[in-house]
Amino acid sequence: MESATLGQLILTGVPGTELDADTAALFRRVQPGGFIIFGRNIKSAPQLRKLIDDLRDVSKIEPIITIDQEGGRVSRLRLIGNEPPNAQQLREKGDLELVRRHGAITGCLLRLFGFNLDLCPVLDISFDDEADNSLRGRCYGNSVEQVVRLAGAFNDALREQGIASCGKHFPGYSAATIDAHHELPVIKRTREELDAEELAVFRQFVGTVDSMMICHGWYPSLESEKTPASLSHRVVTELLREEFGFEGLIMTDDLDMGAILNEYGLEETIRRSISAGNDLAMICHRVPAIEEALGYIQRLPRDELERALAGVARFKSNLVAPDVFSETAFAEVDREVWKLRVAVLGEDRAAQRSAEDGKRSPVELY
Repeated sequence: MESATLGQLILTGVPGTELDADTAALFRRVQPGGFIIFGRNIKSAPQLRKLIDDLRDVSKIEPIITIDQEGGRVSRLRLIGNEPPNAQQLREKGDLELVRRHGAITGCLLRLFGFNLDLCPVLDISFDDEADNSLRGRCYGNSVEQVVRLAGAFNDALREQGIASCGKHFPGYSAATIDAHHELPVIKRTREELDAEELAVFRQFVGTVDSMMICHGWYPSLESEKTPASLSHRVVTELLREEFGFEGLIMTDDLDMGAILNEYGLEETIRRSISAGNDLAMICHRVPAIEEALGYIQRLPRDELERALAGVARFKSNLVAPDVFSETAFAEVDREVWKLRVAVLGEDRAAQRSAEDGKRSPVELY
């Protein structure tokens, strides 16, 4: 297999606000399957669209262009526009139509910049809205029914705008007591507990989300040896793919998070990611390492590579082309974000944006 083809199994971050010559050359050699945009990549609306257009230009195959645009503190585009309400604020407002509006507006916004995948909805149940595990404010419900109803409304509206969706964080991260950005959480839920709550939600979305993200948590009831779910064949293949029958794209969460970096070297990480059953290995911050990662991918068994490549190709066959960009169009959609924010929070609360607090979790600053 050609190395450029195998690069399709890598989802990579981008270093800065423009594509410098060295990074462009790296991307041309590796031909990553997709790119993820963070706050470090965003300076202005025209700049962001040019960066995304440049990423397409260096790609021989239409790339996945993705972002975490959830709402609240985890909405990268608030750096150049208004901040959408977060999932908990929408939940507390209790108006399903506002959740649908949020999904539709998010889809319009992302299409305008050239994105084709949004890394949401979060499908985790909030057992404790104050838990310090990176999920604060990001969960659509405190029960299976509430998450299914509200996240489902967002998901459907987002996809109707031509943006693919991603359910996360499989198999259910909200019982974690520490943040996987720092170290590997141990989630001591029994299989019966998982089936009744966390997994009950994901089962409902197997046929309606385009992709699933696997989290970095160790679930002893699912995997007896200390192994993150993202690197576990039992979780990714036996549970999600075979038992649940999920046919969409499967990706790891960021392999540059402490839960992985503290436990494994890059070669073992890549090998275990693909052999577990993931289609995409996500490397968000060690961008130069994607060439080394490609070398490790080339050594993997052919059947594993063919399976993962087929998964990426199937997903890409349904991608929708971006809209034509204009600053006027962006201003119009951004006004809709503000109107939604006011409708959910009221004028006074809407004026108070989320504080960035990277000391709590890097998810807020990446």
